[in-house]
Amino acid sequence: MAWVMDNPLATTNSPAQNEADQKLWEAEDLGGITEDNNRLPIPVVWLLLLTVLTAFAITFPLWGQRPTPAIYADYLKDMDKPEIQSITNDDEAIKKIVAMHQGGPNQAQLERHPITMNELRSLKPKIEELQKKGVDLRDYTVVGTEVVFANFEGNMRANGTRERFQPWWDMGYTIDIFYVCIFFLGVVGVVKRLPPSSWQPTHGAGH
Repeated sequence: MAWVMDNPLATTNSPAQNEADQKLWEAEDLGGITEDNNRLPIPVVWLLLLTVLTAFAITFPLWGQRPTPAIYADYLKDMDKPEIQSITNDDEAIKKIVAMHQGGPNQAQLERHPITMNELRSLKPKIEELQKKGVDLRDYTVVGTEVVFANFEGNMRANGTRERFQPWWDMGYTIDIFYVCIFFLGVVGVVKRLPPSSWQPTHGAGH
């Protein structure tokens, strides 16, 4: 059962092993069920790859990420600035604050999770209380006007605590990629132990 790597995309068997497999294939009627030796259709291969890529894409933290108090921390600082305090209209005030943070590191999340001045006023004491405790604001989630401990469990920190926010690359992705690669390599390895697809069984024809 040695592996022959002369033409691994066709078969990894030796000619003698392929001949023995072909005889066994013809001899076995599998209860009347016939099996051909066709290649997997290319559209099916692309569909399988598309399924894997889609699964990774929709779980990547680019979509559906919940807002954390960290993205509003700078908004809270701006609320106390004279130029914001002088604006009596809440809608104009929040527009001014938003404009001050265009191009910032949290812009994408802030655009996905807009907030009003009334909501900021409600969140302000709760977020400031967390800041006094020195906790990582990313470990918390903003739900309406409440700040709750996030239920997401991410990577481990150096100090032994677990991140509660979703990083751009989680350890789970590394694990998934490892198992996906092992799966595909295993399937290809098993399939290439068959006779090359250029040979087709006759299913007893001519006997």
